[in-house]
Amino acid sequence: MFRFFAAGRAVVGGLVIMLLSACGAPAVAQDAVPPKRELRGIWIATVENIDWPSSRTLTPEQQRREYRRMLDKGQQAGINAVFVQVRPASDAFYQSELEPWSKWLTGQQGRAPSPAYDPLPFLIEEAHERGMEFHAWFNPYRASLDSVTRRLAPNHQFKQHPEWFIRYAGKLLYNPGLPEVRAYITQVILDVVRRYDVDGIHFDDYFYPYPEPGQKIHDEDAYARYNPQNLALADWRRQNVNLLIESLHDSIRHTKRWVKFGISPFGVWMNKSAHPEGSDTRAGQPSYANLYADTRLWLQQGWIDYVVPQLYWSSNFKLVPYATILDWWARNHFDRHLYIGHGMYRMLENTRGDTTWRNPRELPRQIRMNRAYPTDVSGSLFFSARSLMANPLHTTDSLRLNLFRYPALVPAMPWMDAVPPRSAQNVLITRAGGPVRLSWQAGPPAADGDEARYFVVYRFAEGETPGPDDPRHIVALVRHRAGQVQQLQDTAARAGQEYAYYITAVDRLHNESRPARVTTLSPQPEAITQEPPTATPPLPETLPEKPIATAARPARPLPGNQAGPTKVKVKEKPKKRGFFGRLFGK
Repeated sequence: MFRFFAAGRAVVGGLVIMLLSACGAPAVAQDAVPPKRELRGIWIATVENIDWPSSRTLTPEQQRREYRRMLDKGQQAGINAVFVQVRPASDAFYQSELEPWSKWLTGQQGRAPSPAYDPLPFLIEEAHERGMEFHAWFNPYRASLDSVTRRLAPNHQFKQHPEWFIRYAGKLLYNPGLPEVRAYITQVILDVVRRYDVDGIHFDDYFYPYPEPGQKIHDEDAYARYNPQNLALADWRRQNVNLLIESLHDSIRHTKRWVKFGISPFGVWMNKSAHPEGSDTRAGQPSYANLYADTRLWLQQGWIDYVVPQLYWSSNFKLVPYATILDWWARNHFDRHLYIGHGMYRMLENTRGDTTWRNPRELPRQIRMNRAYPTDVSGSLFFSARSLMANPLHTTDSLRLNLFRYPALVPAMPWMDAVPPRSAQNVLITRAGGPVRLSWQAGPPAADGDEARYFVVYRFAEGETPGPDDPRHIVALVRHRAGQVQQLQDTAARAGQEYAYYITAVDRLHNESRPARVTTLSPQPEAITQEPPTATPPLPETLPEKPIATAARPARPLPGNQAGPTKVKVKEKPKKRGFFGRLFGK
């Protein structure tokens, strides 16, 4: 992912910045409501210790501290999903009976962490605790970054099945043309799906290798043995990858219906000059022709749930201008989620090939371009976590204070699950001269068996239009803790100001319930939590876990837990019903 786009490697140039209107994108109003639904993710690369852990020599406790610090920085910047590389090169950042421990975790391939622990449950739980989705990132075919096989661990698959591998440009790769290789890769991934609480399975851009001068892929034997349709070589290679993607999608869905499957391909599928369905670009290594990865077909067939094209070019790149390629993907994602991969690391490079990345306005401009396609572009991922933490050109500050100032819920995927959870119950409000305190309980499981994963708390003051669509009204996202009364203390509520609150429940796939509704004006807190009538449609889509208060409206959960309703005093102003009458129909 990173290697190909380093300075001097990407085959792209620079052009005058293109206006969104030139690509058919709608204009964006300056005072537009920020998106309530938007995936905001970071890649955490473990290969070569790019992001985490920063060194092969860290102790488990040092690794944990470093990871927590990385997630804290991401949370402050508004990140709501992490994509962590758990299998960089046929090795494991988790306890596996199939593959050896990664050398980038312990310093030597096959050596277990000392003291012994399995990092993956910790990595997942820390993300969930901060309200972030956790996607396990796999490189399916890479077996080693070099071809010195004597350094491979005894349980590396090369030691068991050397016939499964090809050597290319000094690297060791699994041969995608072998059915037994596809079966093994599927086995490795399903092992993680079964044993760990991941939210998604994620592939990067490496399928067949990027072409290198003077290099040849030696898959002649597999081509002769496993080509009953007598396909041309390029079509046969694409079919090999297609078979893996289709089979893996079905296997993941059968194993755990809520686990997503997504791909992050090279940013250009095909140039229009070579394919009528391609983009008006001149990229040197389009994925369809050069990597044999037909991402567009996978989207058409519904074999992947989301795509994250790596659009690591600036607005001024001549051969692949950002606005041009963004518009192509907006028209070619076939109703699956489209997230844009941004090359945040480019701002840390001393590159002469694309000096636009020296402009601190470039990345914010790209995000605004994305938002000009509100029904097509569903979020952004940034490569990589280290770049986000470095705050290049104060861009992370710009995200935190402006573009990602308000929380966003992860977009829902109705083709996976469209049933919302039950609404919150037994909502109580207290206000004894200080902050507003809310408590509630989760409802019973929904018709599909899903329970609330987290809750969204909205707040409305007099004069504000009530509704669940504006994230500026979100006070906090509160992780559901089973068997406990959920609680929140709104410390930003002003004394003497009356408020109404919505509390919605959200399930694992971010379907949002109808709101439970409460106001500081009601003299009967036990009676103000009625769910809206059945005719009220479900609210739109949503994100994961833990309390995340907005910068503008800080809130904190109440200390401790209570077994039942709290007796409270609530201000009574029974005649003041205009605003709350509109809100609650009273």
